[in-house]
Amino acid sequence: MNSKLSLATRLVADVGGTNTRLALYDARRDEFRALATYINREYSGIEGVITDWLSHLDEAPPQSSCIAIAAPPGDDRVSMSNLDWSFSCRDLARRFHMQRVDWINDFTGNAYALPYLRAADREELRAGDPGVSRRLAVVGPGTGLGGATVEETRGGHLACACEPGHMGLSPADEEELDLFRLLLPRHGNIYSELLVSGPGLQRLYEALAELRGQAVVARSPAEISSRALAGSDPLCAAALERFCAMLGSACGDFILATGSYGGLYLAGGIVPRMIPFLRDSAFLERMAAKGAMRDHLSAVPVYVITNAHPGLVGAAHAPLR
Repeated sequence: MNSKLSLATRLVADVGGTNTRLALYDARRDEFRALATYINREYSGIEGVITDWLSHLDEAPPQSSCIAIAAPPGDDRVSMSNLDWSFSCRDLARRFHMQRVDWINDFTGNAYALPYLRAADREELRAGDPGVSRRLAVVGPGTGLGGATVEETRGGHLACACEPGHMGLSPADEEELDLFRLLLPRHGNIYSELLVSGPGLQRLYEALAELRGQAVVARSPAEISSRALAGSDPLCAAALERFCAMLGSACGDFILATGSYGGLYLAGGIVPRMIPFLRDSAFLERMAAKGAMRDHLSAVPVYVITNAHPGLVGAAHAPLR
């Protein structure tokens, strides 16, 4: 076994509700090797995934690991909220003979990836002018609406997980007022991810159908998006337009709340599939429509992350505790 090589490499993982991706990150070469994707329902826990991955590794096993995972903040023990997986990092280190196993929230992983994304890993929506600001924000609609920030420090970078999905959301025109009047009694509170998420797109679509007296045809967020992007269904297109506009409002508030004027990055599985639609929508206008802060927000650079595995990039560069 080459101990120097094993110390220079790190097992990195990106664990979501459906899939887990594992890879070996080599810091000396700045490259990923042995990338593999696993279907979570085929395993009872992450231990089985790591065991399988190590059995196919044809080089010295790494001595450290960082796991980016969709789980609420915690200490050594990780318990996922959308999957029946729970584990202790210390137990994993002992079982797989590693010196250290750490974990970070999945959006913290996205945030740690931002300083290391290349031009090919992102698509620009607006060049902007960040000035002296170096704090970056990442926001991503999916099952919910996640977010985080990252900024440069003397020792590297520091990321902070945030919860933009639970920030309040305000209506911006008469139809949105009607939507809020319809939905508020049913939910008791209108917060961002109620409408700016995959399930939120479904709620928007069905509420618009109810307000306009039209039939509900699309039965999933994916179908709504597909019909909207194809231009085959005006109601689906209207729902996706509202989604993009409200995403802009939520992102503007998040930037103001965190002072992340250095750049906004959009992550997740939804946005990269609809970049032309998003570019033509009211997203950027709504992001900037914050009164006296309009000029500041209009100068924020905006990108869509197109790298398929930003969580692995973040796990590769996150500092181990």
